[in-house]
Amino acid sequence: MIRRDRDFQIFNLSFLDVISCGFGAVVLLVLISKTDILKVVDTSELGSLLKSVFQYEATVSELSSFLEEQRARLNALEDKNKILQSEQNKIAKDLQGKIEELAKLEADGSGLELVQSALKTASISKTTAKKRALEVGGIPVDSDYVIFIIDTSGSMLAIWNRVLRTIGHVLEIHPKVRGFQILNDNGVYLLKAYRRRWIPDTPRRRAKVLEALATWRSMSNSSPVEGLEVALKTYAKAGTKISIYVFGDDYTGSSFDTVIRTIESLNLNRITGQPIVKIHGIGFISGRTTNRYSILMREVAKRNGGTFLGLRR
Repeated sequence: MIRRDRDFQIFNLSFLDVISCGFGAVVLLVLISKTDILKVVDTSELGSLLKSVFQYEATVSELSSFLEEQRARLNALEDKNKILQSEQNKIAKDLQGKIEELAKLEADGSGLELVQSALKTASISKTTAKKRALEVGGIPVDSDYVIFIIDTSGSMLAIWNRVLRTIGHVLEIHPKVRGFQILNDNGVYLLKAYRRRWIPDTPRRRAKVLEALATWRSMSNSSPVEGLEVALKTYAKAGTKISIYVFGDDYTGSSFDTVIRTIESLNLNRITGQPIVKIHGIGFISGRTTNRYSILMREVAKRNGGTFLGLRR
């Protein structure tokens, strides 16, 4: 086989390909490389900028502190306003209460004037007691002993101060007695130490009794029957001058006739046929109470030598 010799060429096609690729790579690197030129900033200008930034930050901090202070002041003012509003409401409520209390006191004063006038008109002396007409009635002041029977129910406790003042006025028309006693409508004694006895009548003793009455609280059924029965069975004795005053505003019992007959039987002097003690009724009347107490006590007082006084609550 005959061997052919080839001519050796330096710049052949493969060499050109390599050179072209290398040149393209260099161009590509130049194109994608960063071409920006760093700017050199003046040091004095940079310091001025930083100073401005710090000043703005200080201003913002001051404004934030001022805003927080204003918010705190606003919260404090709101709290103070709430307190003042609460105090104002309380003062308004207290004022309204005082106005109502004043109106009540004025009404009580008017009622007490009526009580004094009625008691003064009804009171008669010993010499004229026998001459008075039964229909007109009156409160003789010649009794040696006085008994109070007081309804202690809730409706009476609501006007308790007025009740106490009325009791005081009744005592005033009896300036001096040998003794007195106080029971509630159920027959419960105010002073247990004087149960079934008379309380000695002295100015100091009267004051102490009125003081004890101010805080007296006892169960009540708004019926004076039990109290009258206890008083008559214990204290009614022929020849003893006794007056019983019954205070109340309502009667919750049953038959009037049964009660009236029972009281008449207990209070009857078998020899003279006359009542042993005088029974008076004082009623505190209003549109919120029934007239049953007035009906009962008016008839009881009439049949037992007494007087019935109806007072506005």
